[in-house]
Amino acid sequence: MQHGKYRFIAGFLALPLIIYAVFVISPFVQAFQISMTDWSGLVGTAEFIGLDNFQRLWESDDFWNALRHNVYMLAIVPVVTLALGLFFAFMLNVGGKRRKNEVVTGVAGSKFYKFVFFFPQVISITIVAVIWFNIYNPDPADGMLNSLLGAIGLDGLQNAWLGEKDIALWCISAVMVWSHVGFYVVLFSAAMASIPRDIYEAALLDGANRFHTFFKITLPLLWDTVQTGWVYMGIIALDAFALVQIMSVNNGGPDGATDVMPLRLYQTAFRDSQFGYASAMGIAMLIVTMTFALLTMRFARRERIEF
Repeated sequence: MQHGKYRFIAGFLALPLIIYAVFVISPFVQAFQISMTDWSGLVGTAEFIGLDNFQRLWESDDFWNALRHNVYMLAIVPVVTLALGLFFAFMLNVGGKRRKNEVVTGVAGSKFYKFVFFFPQVISITIVAVIWFNIYNPDPADGMLNSLLGAIGLDGLQNAWLGEKDIALWCISAVMVWSHVGFYVVLFSAAMASIPRDIYEAALLDGANRFHTFFKITLPLLWDTVQTGWVYMGIIALDAFALVQIMSVNNGGPDGATDVMPLRLYQTAFRDSQFGYASAMGIAMLIVTMTFALLTMRFARRERIEF
């Protein structure tokens, strides 16, 4: 009887596991195999060279420059995005004026505000990049940002933005935050809606203010959602391919100031026809991403709070 149950379960799992192995596991294995060759992308040109690609990667200043930029974005973008998402979600759901017979209320028109915040998620990332590329246009006649600064008398703050080596990466990071914060406003709002209002009411009646209720009630009860969001945003920060390719000057410029690992991989494979070396970069990206995810899940783990 027991064996029959296991055969029944295995029968349902076999096909999904085979599909997963073919379309998910197999490409990773093939990428590692290709990374051990000097394949140029053409059939019959691959020769086994062992770990030479990884040694070359270790000694590449361009790769370390791209990795450093990804680490900068990894340290800033998830923190700012999640912090803004939590703040706006808390204000929309708990930050309204107290009404009769209700201790905790959201702001008036919160559904409309959630729609406005979420709107960038509906737009393709390519369109977002094109829009912001034109907003950052240094020409005051065409660039919205410089035009606005000039209109309000702040001509001294006008800049080349994406053409300035010191700020180009942060301009792109700001777009990344803008395009994703709305998703977390809606996500955290949905999570907050599941928290019993009695908990907030008891805390407020005991004299707690909104600052205390956020850090003592809301954040601990949403921690699993925040942790998941952190991993998701971290992976996005380690990517950033579309934004950088479209918005940056000369694909990663000026002077490599916005170069990131995915863009470096793309250029190595499809511009330089070095698919073996590019696969080694892909393996390195996989290691960095998995390390980040494991560290986040390990050190951000807290005891689950039931309510």
